[in-house]
Amino acid sequence: MSQPFWGSRGAVALVSVALGSVALGSVACVSKAPAEGSEIKVAAAADLARAFEDVGKAFQAKSGKKVTFTFGSTGLLARQITEGAPYDLFAAANVSFADDAVTSGHCQAESKAIYARGRIVIWTKKGTARVTSLAELADPRFVKISLANPEHAPYGRAAREALQKAGLWDTLKPRLVFGENVQQALQFADTGNAEAALVALSLATVADGEFTVVPESEHAPLDQALVVCGSGPRAAIAKDFAAFVGSADGRAIMNRYGFLLPGEPVR
Repeated sequence: MSQPFWGSRGAVALVSVALGSVALGSVACVSKAPAEGSEIKVAAAADLARAFEDVGKAFQAKSGKKVTFTFGSTGLLARQITEGAPYDLFAAANVSFADDAVTSGHCQAESKAIYARGRIVIWTKKGTARVTSLAELADPRFVKISLANPEHAPYGRAAREALQKAGLWDTLKPRLVFGENVQQALQFADTGNAEAALVALSLATVADGEFTVVPESEHAPLDQALVVCGSGPRAAIAKDFAAFVGSADGRAIMNRYGFLLPGEPVR
């Protein structure tokens, strides 16, 4: 598997000071089996599918509290929350959708914090030549190119911006296929239904293929924010989970998937 061109994956801080200030509370307790009433539901952007599964397992092992995830397009998850879906925490792939959840009155404004900055990559299946630039996608051998639907998926929006900036959007538009989210976009290329995909680095790092990271200068920053929703005991556990994402253990896991804070260099 290729490495991102921006360097090695070093220790990465992932959550703002706002998250770091949240007391870990019951996270300090060690318990293997979740107690009754100690499970929370988290709506999380599809780019977090692998990273948050690992974070959730580590959180449960340390706290005895279980996290159940629903992964999907950030825009569609935000709509569910504004319509009253009973999630306890929303981890968005874009700050604006976290803001929408707060504005709806279902999530707590004071809990909002940036937990990562995402990156997009050009991904191709193992056994094919690695694509080293967006310009290469104009080659006729790329019959189909997949990306998340830019109408409601932040990673799809970033991919569209990058193609527009490169002057390729209009040329490639007839060849583009849209996944409901970034995970489905990767699946299209992995199953041979597309020759290349513009997807999240966090998913590409564990997929069996080749990838090149698209420079951040080619699209608006993918600043990802989380926010606690609801109130009461479940909201308290959600705050504990948010704090765990920002802890040393949480950062170590997230680092493996290429997540950084805005402005933080790779070490």
